[in-house]
Amino acid sequence: MRIAFTGSHRVGKTTLAEEIVDSLPNYEFRNEPYLQLEEEGYLFSEIPSLDDYIEQFNFSVEQIQHSEGNIIFDRCPLDLLAYIDVISKTKNISALYEEMRSAISKLDLLIFVPIEKVDIIICPESDLPNLRHKVNDILEDWIGDFSTEILEVTGTLENRKKQVLDKIINLERL
Repeated sequence: MRIAFTGSHRVGKTTLAEEIVDSLPNYEFRNEPYLQLEEEGYLFSEIPSLDDYIEQFNFSVEQIQHSEGNIIFDRCPLDLLAYIDVISKTKNISALYEEMRSAISKLDLLIFVPIEKVDIIICPESDLPNLRHKVNDILEDWIGDFSTEILEVTGTLENRKKQVLDKIINLERL
């Protein structure tokens, strides 16, 4: 199965994805595009720019399209496109949206980690809380647009982990 986590920053995606991979040793973990591109020498702006997000988006699309086997992706083109949409009010994203939909269709499970109504993760001002909320709002709006199996998780890390593992077990039985 190919599984991707989506959500804005500082919602617990990476922590949850790492917990899931630890519980599923037959799955390969792919770090978020930012970290992979940084390892390859890509120099990001201190606060990622439109070009930085587009680079991550393209990397994420390619990563999904060329993947096989049991893989867990920390981030996917969906949340990266939401960032592009928020920071670039003038860019027409319709072509990117279709490219993202095509990549998402190759996933078996998309796990959405939203900002909880009572926010359980502190987002200091230096981590751009307004951007975080705007991206979350877009994701909540777009998440229903896909035929891919979607799971929205809530609660503590242990609760989220149980929700994801239960869903994976149910999907593997099909």
